[in-house]
Amino acid sequence: MLQTIYPILVLAALLVESAIGYPSRLFAAIGHPVTWIGAAIGWLDDGLNRTDVSPARRRFRGVLVALVLAGTAALAGHGIEKLSIGLLGDTAGWLLVAVLMSSLIAGRSLDDHVAAVATALESGGTEAGRKAVARIVGRDTAGLDEAGISRAAIESLAENYADGVVAPAFWGVVGGLGGAAAYKAVNTADSMIGHLNERHRDFGWASARLDDLVNLPASRLAALLLVLAGLFHRHADPAGAIRAIRRDARRHRSPNAGWPEAAMAGALGFRLAGARSYGGVITDDPAMGDGRAGLGPADIRAALGLYRIALVVQGLGLLGLAVLLVLVRALM
Repeated sequence: MLQTIYPILVLAALLVESAIGYPSRLFAAIGHPVTWIGAAIGWLDDGLNRTDVSPARRRFRGVLVALVLAGTAALAGHGIEKLSIGLLGDTAGWLLVAVLMSSLIAGRSLDDHVAAVATALESGGTEAGRKAVARIVGRDTAGLDEAGISRAAIESLAENYADGVVAPAFWGVVGGLGGAAAYKAVNTADSMIGHLNERHRDFGWASARLDDLVNLPASRLAALLLVLAGLFHRHADPAGAIRAIRRDARRHRSPNAGWPEAAMAGALGFRLAGARSYGGVITDDPAMGDGRAGLGPADIRAALGLYRIALVVQGLGLLGLAVLLVLVRALM
């Protein structure tokens, strides 16, 4: 059974992250959990993913790497959680754990980076917008016009809401700091080695598949939260979000990204995704939503408004889950 404290722990982590984010001075001094995990992944990639090893052996090593990374992160997070409570007591200990967990959530930084794209378009035009959006997307940005820049920013907002906010929160509810840390390790491994290029086709296969698996519940939950947020956004259509999810979510090339993207597109009357360029290669992806494709900075800000409401809905859901767990335990 879920621990009663975990939903409150995650809610506190979300509040801490939204209030202070991850301070730049702290990053400059000690880095960030993602950079630490990334350094370990890079070391393992250099040492184990060698071209003189057969593809089958590289795939086997990749499976072990994915499992070891997730297991080590889970054990480290669980150990830090227990040590914090043991040394500081319940109140101070759980508060420290919430602060530590906040470093695994990217709600504020996501908001800042996406808002920066809208600001760049408004103040500096297309060229400034391209530079801003290039910081948050992996596609080619040199040829994007204002509409393409805006769609890229909104797609990034929707997808990263799922895997940067909802997913670590979900696994934090399931497994506390250890659950959130394990998720972050898997997600970071996917972003670094889970690519279908020649070097990582075999070694990164397990990391990519495991990331798909752990993001599956969060992507659906993120879509639901965006639908519910549409009830409180004056320009959103929750019914349109549901229609887009049912029609388009499973057509996305990613098993997970289509859910929040379709929800965002349908709620706000946008058309997202479609043809995009990665490394000079055009991908003819299906569209998410059937609304306007000619988007601009005002539409980015509308998407940010929906996202912020979804964060509030998410927080209220965590609070409600905590109350439900208390009631269930009282009745047992």
